[in-house]
Amino acid sequence: MNPRFPRFIALAGTLALGAVPAAQAVEYSDVNTTASTISFTYQQMGSRNYGTFSKFEARLNFDTDNPAAAYAALRIDLNSIDAGSSDANTELQKIAWFNTQTYPVATFESTAVTDLGDNRYIFTGNLSLRGHTREVNVPVRLKSENAIGIFDGELTLKRDDFKMGEGEWADSVVSNEINIRFRMVAPQR
Repeated sequence: MNPRFPRFIALAGTLALGAVPAAQAVEYSDVNTTASTISFTYQQMGSRNYGTFSKFEARLNFDTDNPAAAYAALRIDLNSIDAGSSDANTELQKIAWFNTQTYPVATFESTAVTDLGDNRYIFTGNLSLRGHTREVNVPVRLKSENAIGIFDGELTLKRDDFKMGEGEWADSVVSNEINIRFRMVAPQR
């Protein structure tokens, strides 16, 4: 008798009886905005600059078993910007940039989610900023740690697509490309 045969039978029996746990579907819906972050980087006069938004609301309905049915929405309070100095924060709220008096929030709402495998997804949706809406594709990676889902994503937007930085700022002192990063944290349901 082949010495490997008993081990093969034991393994087959274990698999058939379900003793090896199968991957379970996980659902995420309640975003913890206190643990989540939204940041951005850009170039100004050759220097890299960093900023954050401290106030935002996020909605999420994500089932790892059915990512195509997922939904995500984000509403960012543009007055909560921190670009590193009070002068920069004040300037970015003016008409040439965010125009927060007229457009106090930016929004994203997903329209589709594509599963790329290996916990990577593309969230397609509409980004609205300064009264302009553009469809964007946002690559997102999901990590699960201690029953918490961490959705890390990054998006590069072009500020002239949203008419930001017009007038005296149009001479490209500030880069057209703004890199946005986010980390949304949601416990398993």
